[in-house]
Amino acid sequence: MDLAPKSAERTLDEVKQEVLRRAARNLHPFESVRAADVEGIVGGLTSLDRDHWAQRWSNVGREHEARADELARRSAGGKEIADAYLLAFNNFSLGRYPAATTPGKKEAYRHSLRAFRKAAKYFDPPLEVVEYPCDELKLTGYLQVPRGVTRPPVVMHWGGVDQWKENRQHASALLHRRGLATFTIDMPGVGEHPLSYLDPRAERSFSAAIDCLRARGDVDGTRLGVWGGSFGGYWAARLAYTEAGRIRGAVFHGGNVHFGFQREWLEKALTKTASTYLFGPASLLDARSAAMGVSTLEEVLAAAPGLSLLDMGILDRPSAPILCVNGKLDDQAPVADIYLLMEHGSPKEAKVYPHGGHMGRTPGHDPSEITETICAWLKARI
Repeated sequence: MDLAPKSAERTLDEVKQEVLRRAARNLHPFESVRAADVEGIVGGLTSLDRDHWAQRWSNVGREHEARADELARRSAGGKEIADAYLLAFNNFSLGRYPAATTPGKKEAYRHSLRAFRKAAKYFDPPLEVVEYPCDELKLTGYLQVPRGVTRPPVVMHWGGVDQWKENRQHASALLHRRGLATFTIDMPGVGEHPLSYLDPRAERSFSAAIDCLRARGDVDGTRLGVWGGSFGGYWAARLAYTEAGRIRGAVFHGGNVHFGFQREWLEKALTKTASTYLFGPASLLDARSAAMGVSTLEEVLAAAPGLSLLDMGILDRPSAPILCVNGKLDDQAPVADIYLLMEHGSPKEAKVYPHGGHMGRTPGHDPSEITETICAWLKARI
């Protein structure tokens, strides 16, 4: 199990130990980096300064990017080139983890975008960078259509405060194997999304993405599933109600709808109990604050209740089919929000992992089983 934090933030030694533990077991967020690189990076960490963290990971990212550039110059195999750029991307992405809130982390994020898009030129199925309008704004998503399938159904999916659209390739690959197209986007408040989580137009930005998909000829946007992870799970649940006529299935994965937005839950989660977060609950507060466009715990506590779907009065409306997934022991998003959804409106489906934490991740169990379960459900619905 994760180290229990002694305070709201882990110490340097605790972080080092936890990074090495996770990397050795390919645990989130170190699933796609090399153990030897991680050992070197961690060995040179002298503080938890955010820009120092970003620099250590970015230095290794640049080394892998240079190697990938050389492979591209030599016209090596496409998969070899893509894998090398993705290794660079994953190190840069860890440099900006959990959120691009300082100059160094913002620079690491820019590096990660560059490396990812270099890699994307060699992806199979091909990745198209799609720009689409939301009123006067320009939004960006990544569309991939599996080969040999004519106008397949499409799954639009996104992560939370620390896993952005570029980090969703593993989930996309599992959907592609099932003949489904994917459209990965950033939720409001993270990545390239121009709006904050709390912006009144945030929901409209998802509707604009649906408009875009329905207008395309290479995918069937009328057979659409949505999947939101972690703090992004909220938007999947909300869209299941507000876009019920245009969505065939929504996956609410490790998110909040009401209880997780209340002071009595949030204050503890963001200062004491979110123990699975890499740096401790204080860094989860930082990441959520950045997404929400606020600066302090008190501002988060004041704003969050306004997101409650119960208080909005929509939970008893008909909804698109919803699959609720989380761990019973999650200390970032309460399992009570799954039960609340099941008590209201249309019947829901749920998978609750009795010994699981955030997102259902359970010590000793392969987390890909969770992803496979979700992908199979989406395939059946769309």
